Amino acid sequence: VQLQASGGGLVQAGGSLRLSCAASGRTFRSFATGWFRQAPGKEREFVAAISWSGGSTSYADSVKGRLTISRDNAKNTVYLQMNNLKPEDTAVYSCAAAYGDYEGVQLGRIRYDWWGQGTQVTVSS
Repeated sequence: VQLQASGGGLVQAGGSLRLSCAASGRTFRSFATGWFRQAPGKEREFVAAISWSGGSTSYADSVKGRLTISRDNAKNTVYLQMNNLKPEDTAVYSCAAAYGDYEGVQLGRIRYDWWGQGTQVTVSS
């Protein structure tokens, strides 16, 4: 499966963005999909993930209540709605996919084998 992230940009603190991850290739609905981010000088970290059906999600504690992951399998797309953004959310955001049916905390712990290019999110104070 090929993944392409888009939707990043520059936004003021408290603002919103919606990232999209468009997939092509293999049957996307068979893949759990996650969002990860990497800030300058820091390691990549898990942000959020969603099961193949969309019925289960998992979030990093730092984004709970502000970011929402969703998917539209008919459009082969996963979204990350980002509200009340903070300067510490500034990073390159990448989407990734893992084949199989995973739920709950598994989504943040499994290995993601397919990765797309990232999109830059910059939040100014």
